[in-house]
Amino acid sequence: MKKTLIFIFLFMFLVSAVAQEKKYDRTLKLMGSRFDISVIATSEQDANNYIDLAIAEIERIENLISSWNGHSETSKINQNAGIKPVKVSAELFDFIHRSLQISKITEGAFDISYASMDNIWKFDGSMTKMPSAEAIKKSVEKVGYHNIVLDYNKQTVFLKVKGMKIGFGAIGKGYAADMAKKLLQNRGVKAGLINASGDLNCWGKQPDGISWKVGITNPLNKNKMYSWFDLDNQAVVTSGNYEKFVQFDEKKYSHIINPKTGYPANGIISATVFAPKAELADALATSVFVIGTSVGIDMINQIKGVECIIIDDENKVHSSKGIQLKN
Repeated sequence: MKKTLIFIFLFMFLVSAVAQEKKYDRTLKLMGSRFDISVIATSEQDANNYIDLAIAEIERIENLISSWNGHSETSKINQNAGIKPVKVSAELFDFIHRSLQISKITEGAFDISYASMDNIWKFDGSMTKMPSAEAIKKSVEKVGYHNIVLDYNKQTVFLKVKGMKIGFGAIGKGYAADMAKKLLQNRGVKAGLINASGDLNCWGKQPDGISWKVGITNPLNKNKMYSWFDLDNQAVVTSGNYEKFVQFDEKKYSHIINPKTGYPANGIISATVFAPKAELADALATSVFVIGTSVGIDMINQIKGVECIIIDDENKVHSSKGIQLKN
């Protein structure tokens, strides 16, 4: 009888604990972008503590990789371009190493030295005419990941060309989402979601046991979806040209620039990449946008654990071999 009572008490306790779990959300601006952070917790106080930890981690990452903060390690690398190597922390060194690996895989479609470009394309409404071919050609003279030299023994980074710069605009928010997720998991948070302006990473289940869901928006009608997917401990990132572009002679020019040519990428209006980490998904989504549909699909099909969906400029949908679209 006593064992039965103990069992009933434990069962009721567990049911009560599960019933108390709720999803708590906070939206704020970090790294110059909108972040939506969701955690599953048993109290609002716990949830706020967890979200505060995630925010502090994202701010730490920003201070590490920011090229706007003159005191950051990244800025010191840029300030010493063509002058001398700069010793950096193991974290930043490894991050740059991974970035260069992606550059090699994508044959330069992804390149953190894109920051060396002269800022001739403006997407804030101030552009009134197309840049000249000469200006576009000149803009990429200092771009080239081959000129980023890593010394693995001394843990230094050297930019060979004076005036050269690196920046993490196409991978930084994904990395921040990954690190915030890792921190919260280590603190015992069973489930959550970090959405860094579309660079999304999640883990666990929602309180009702349902997986997190993501919809692929129709770029021509944001009120409609092409398809939706369940996400389980996975990241997804979408790059698109339907919100940020300029238009000359009825032709749209995307804000995603090909680092090899200096011209905006074309042929694709939306590229969505699923990967184990948001850092990788972020970089590959940009790369696919640059290299185009056919080559992009072929590349993704060769990378284990990664899938993609592409919507081309004729509004046709293309996907990698592991994708099953749900209408």
